[in-house]
Amino acid sequence: MSATFKATEHRMATWDGAELFYRAWQPKTPTDKALLIFHRGHEHSGRMTDLVEALALDDFNVFAWDARGHGRSPGERGYADNFSVLVKDVEAFVQFVAQRHAIPMENMAVLAHSVGAVTVSAWVHDYAPPLRALILGTPAFRVKLYVPFAIPGLRLKQRLLGKGFVKSYVKAKLLTHDPEQAEAYHQDEFVFRQIADNILLDLYDVSTRVVADAGAIHVPTLVLSAGSDWVVKLSTQKEFFQRLSSPVKRMEVFPGFYHAIFHEKERRLPIAKAREFILEMFEKPPACPSLVDADKAGYTKAEYDRLLRPSCHWQWPILRFAMKTVGRLSKGIQVGWETGFDSGITLDYVYANRPEGITPLGRLMDRAYLDSIGWRGIRQRKINLEKLLTATIERAHAEGRSVRLLDIAAGPGRYVLETLKRVSHVPVSALLRDYNPINLEAGKKLAQELKVESATYEQGDAFDRSSLAAVSPRPNIVIVSGLYELFPDNAKVSESLRGIADALAGGGYLIYTNQPWHPQVEFIARVLVNREGKPWVMRRRTQAEMDGLVRAAGFEKVSQEIDPWGIFTVALAQRVGP
Repeated sequence: MSATFKATEHRMATWDGAELFYRAWQPKTPTDKALLIFHRGHEHSGRMTDLVEALALDDFNVFAWDARGHGRSPGERGYADNFSVLVKDVEAFVQFVAQRHAIPMENMAVLAHSVGAVTVSAWVHDYAPPLRALILGTPAFRVKLYVPFAIPGLRLKQRLLGKGFVKSYVKAKLLTHDPEQAEAYHQDEFVFRQIADNILLDLYDVSTRVVADAGAIHVPTLVLSAGSDWVVKLSTQKEFFQRLSSPVKRMEVFPGFYHAIFHEKERRLPIAKAREFILEMFEKPPACPSLVDADKAGYTKAEYDRLLRPSCHWQWPILRFAMKTVGRLSKGIQVGWETGFDSGITLDYVYANRPEGITPLGRLMDRAYLDSIGWRGIRQRKINLEKLLTATIERAHAEGRSVRLLDIAAGPGRYVLETLKRVSHVPVSALLRDYNPINLEAGKKLAQELKVESATYEQGDAFDRSSLAAVSPRPNIVIVSGLYELFPDNAKVSESLRGIADALAGGGYLIYTNQPWHPQVEFIARVLVNREGKPWVMRRRTQAEMDGLVRAAGFEKVSQEIDPWGIFTVALAQRVGP
C-alpha cells in the first residue's frame, strides 16, 4: 500500500444518534469500490491498521469502525441493550458509507473478525445486502466457555441479578504466537476484557440462528479459520460453511494458528487469501443469484415439503390434543381454533395483549400463549410497522404530496388506525381492503372506537392485479403486512406486487413485511390450523428472496426494521420509474 494512503478519522451518527468513530483509508484517485472492516470483540479499528496496509488494496476505499462500546465510540465497554443493536449499527454504517461516498453495495466487500464476524453474518442474513464478497475471520459462532453449564448459569444470573459482566479469560499469548503482537495487545489502552452477560447470551442465540439458517446467505463467502483456536469452536464454523447457499464459498483452515488470525506470526497467509478472494470477486459481475423461483427449489422449499409430510414423532398429536381440549380455557387459543391462528381476528387479539380465559388457569395459559416467541415477534412487527409507516407518511407529506394510503390486506387494520391517530396533524386518506367480510366489519367497529374517520373499508382480492391497479384515487403509500408469509407460491406474490406497482406512481412507497425465520415453524405446522382450518404450514422466504421479488416488480429497497429475534422484518421500498 502506498505511503500516501493514510487513515483519516471521522464520526457518523448511527440509527439512534450515537456518534460512532471510524477510520477511512481513501486513495487519491476516486474509486467506487470499498472494503469495510469490522474488528473482533474487546478491540477497535486501530488494531486493523496493519491489516489494511498488508491487504494493499490501493484502488479501494477502506473503512473500519469502532463498534458501540469499543475504542473511541461511546457506550459502556462491552455492553449494548441487545445484540440486534449492534447488527442495526452495521446496517447504519454500511448505508452511511454507501450514501456519503456514492458506493453501491454491489461494489462493497466486507471483512470481519470473531464477534465482528458474527455481527456481520447476522446482518447479511437479516438484511440481505447484495455484497460483492464476505470474508469471515475465525467467526465466534461458538465461544469456548470452559465452565460447565456456563450458558444456563448466565441466564439464571441475568434473571436474578440483572445487568452484569463477564471478564474474558483469554490472555494475549492465547491469541497469537507473535510476541510483539501479544505485547501490543497487552499495552493497548483501548483494549478491554469485559463483555456484558446479555451480549454474551445474545451472541450464543444469534449464532445458533445464523448457523442453523446459513442457507439464507447467498453472498460469495470466504471463511478463514484457526486450527488451534483456544477461543471459538472450529466445528461450528465448518457447520456454518457447509450450510451456506453462496454460489462461491471457500474455507481455509490454518494449522497451528491461534484465534487472532490477522495478528498471528504467519498472518501473511490468511491476509493473502483474503486479498486474493476480494480481487477475484471484483474481476467478475456480482455472483448473487436471482431467487424469484426459490419456491420451486431450494432449502426453504425442501423444509416446506418436509413439513407437508406426516411426522412420526409422538409429541405433535399430544400437543395438538392438549391445545384443542385444555387449551381452550385460553381465549387466545379458542380464537385461534375458531378463526385460524393466522387470521386477522387472531392477530388483533395478539396485538391487544390482554390475557383472558375461563378460570384463573385459563388466564395463566393465555398469558403464556401471548408471550410465545412468535407472538412477541408479531407485536414487535406492529411496532416496527407503525414506526416505518409514520415516518413514510411524514416523508410523503414533507415532499408536498397528498397522502393517500392503501392497505391491500388489512384485516381489522389496527396498526393503520392507531398510526392515523398518531399523525392526525397530517391529512391522510386511507383505504383498507380485505377479502374477509368479518375482518372488514371488525375494522369498521374498531375505527369507530378509535374515532378515526379518515379510513374507509372495502372488500378486495390482494392477489388480483387488475383490481389493485384500478384503485382510485391512486395511492402513494401501499402496505402489505402479514400476507405474503401465508402463501408459498411466488407467482401469486409477484402478481400482487405488480398490481401494487401499477397502482403506485413513480416515487410512491411500498411497506412490506416478511418472515425469514421462525423457531417454532414445525410446531406451527404440526399443531395449529390456518384460516381455512387446514394445518398451518408456512414456507419461509429468506430476506434476499423477498427483496428480490420486490425488486423484480419495479421497486428499490430503502430501509428495513427487524425484531431482536430475527423473525419478522418490515421494509420500505420506493417505486422506480414514472
